[in-house]
Amino acid sequence: MTAGPRWILVLSLLALGACGEKDAAPGPPAGEEPSAAAPSVAPTGTVVEIKAITDDQGNRFEPNEVEVKPGDVLRVVLVSGVHNISFPADKNPGAVGLPGPSDMLQLPGQTLDVPINFAPGDYAFQCDPHAALGMTGKLEVEDD
Repeated sequence: MTAGPRWILVLSLLALGACGEKDAAPGPPAGEEPSAAAPSVAPTGTVVEIKAITDDQGNRFEPNEVEVKPGDVLRVVLVSGVHNISFPADKNPGAVGLPGPSDMLQLPGQTLDVPINFAPGDYAFQCDPHAALGMTGKLEVEDD
């Protein structure tokens, strides 16, 4: 076999291998931005939105006090800045089943869904990098 046909064979095999990768994890449709924090569960109740904001007034959640019921979904929508949501154990003593700190939302419009599947009560939440700057809130989970 001469060098020319070998290269054709190698390129053909590479092309076939690339075709087999189509079934790997699908990305967003052409022209759409990927969502780093797509909804993780189908809501069974109400979707309650809070906005994560950085502007000339500082870093904050709007609203920073929220009432929800089990089965609802708390949706964090990034308006500006880089933020996450966390339910720190030291601010929620004795609480079980709370989610760990979320990934950072970095692009305006990104969302993060937190299914409300924890017991009725009051829970503190925060943006970890900005908690010391006052980016905190209170979540009240009411009985059904």
